[in-house]
Amino acid sequence: MPSQRFARPTEVPGLAARRIAADILDGVLHRHRTLDEQLDGAGAHPGLKLLDDRDRALMRRLVATVLRRLGTLGHLLSRLLDRGVPTDAPRAQSALLIGAAQILWMDVPDHAAVDLSVRLVQSDRRAAKYAGLVNAVLRRCAREGRTIVDDVRSEGLDIPPWLLARWKAHYGEAAARDIALALGQEPTLDITVKSDAGAWASRLHGQMLPTGTVRTLLQGSVTTLPGFAEGAWWVQDAAAALPARLFGAVEGKAIADLCAAPGGKTAQLVQAGANVVAVDRSPARVARLRDNLTRLHLEAGVEVADATEWPGANGGFDGILVDAPCSATGTIRRHPDVAWLRQHADFAGLTGLQARLLRRAAAMLKPGGILVYCTCSLEPEEGEQAISALLAETPEMRRVPIEVGEVAGLAEIVTSDGDLRTLPCHLPHPEPRLGGLDGFYAARLVRSA
Repeated sequence: MPSQRFARPTEVPGLAARRIAADILDGVLHRHRTLDEQLDGAGAHPGLKLLDDRDRALMRRLVATVLRRLGTLGHLLSRLLDRGVPTDAPRAQSALLIGAAQILWMDVPDHAAVDLSVRLVQSDRRAAKYAGLVNAVLRRCAREGRTIVDDVRSEGLDIPPWLLARWKAHYGEAAARDIALALGQEPTLDITVKSDAGAWASRLHGQMLPTGTVRTLLQGSVTTLPGFAEGAWWVQDAAAALPARLFGAVEGKAIADLCAAPGGKTAQLVQAGANVVAVDRSPARVARLRDNLTRLHLEAGVEVADATEWPGANGGFDGILVDAPCSATGTIRRHPDVAWLRQHADFAGLTGLQARLLRRAAAMLKPGGILVYCTCSLEPEEGEQAISALLAETPEMRRVPIEVGEVAGLAEIVTSDGDLRTLPCHLPHPEPRLGGLDGFYAARLVRSA
């Protein structure tokens, strides 16, 4: 549990949100805890329950902005600090990061960003001696910071060098740079609607994408938006909504959704008329999946099981969706902690699991049955190479190329092999905040009769 005390009735407005943001940043950067585990569930920060909706939204945006711009912020502070960031007081580091992020990328007056960061260090025993330093550095940031940041805007500093090098090798220098820039944008709210996407786009002050997803810039608690309580729609990135559509007409067909939680793709398949069994190994995630289906008034079979060992119905499914656990590097714009928590060594375990899931799924298909494999990863080992390996060792499986017409005519997201590959820089828009997609890979295979 973080050592800092939480909000007090007489506390300066906004300070509690910044204190909790600093605790959570410390959790990511120094204790290697994910944002998800610190924001939700049993491991959530205990101070969150004391924040109102406005301060909770502010806290989330503070954390996300710092993590999206962490490399640039590190460069900036190295220029503004003669002796580097203090290493004996994590709260001083967090206060500098949060203050600079507000000055440069958030709609917060400079004086407020400086004052609240100073108060943040003053309230911490180890960091209090750095209050004068924080004040001086952030005032200098307000004067000089934008020029320093503009000078390095195109250098990809906000992606760890080892990860950016991988993208350059696989996608080329220009595409890797575009990916890095796209990941720096705050993402939109994308939703999948049951029907009448155009009407919902109007009600939610958004727009309907070519793929049918509704995209909006509305912020705040999703649960208060029109249509949520009635189960008219669910949150799902536009790219994440594509793999389930690759089965084509599914009405009356038996489909297994492996690694299904939180259930967006299950909901798509059920809404389209399929008889779905959703499988996930995590009881907590399955509980969330059940809650989502209940809200959406949709029914599916749900099982808590390890999909690599699940008996299922050997040879009995018309279709199987494998939304495999992966490095999630395609989701960094929504989960910016991923960039700083992932390590190159993580890939070996993940690719082994993906291979086992693919082999198990292939064995559960009927002759003529369709397997759709997808990951929210930009890494070829978790996408193209995984499918190539399965095809090489399983001659009864063959690829069914995806046609451009199946993905709303977006030719740039279909590879030369006929697979799906979305990049964060795809689907550009004159308003940068309305552009972009999560990075996804998907392939469609069929089992020979």
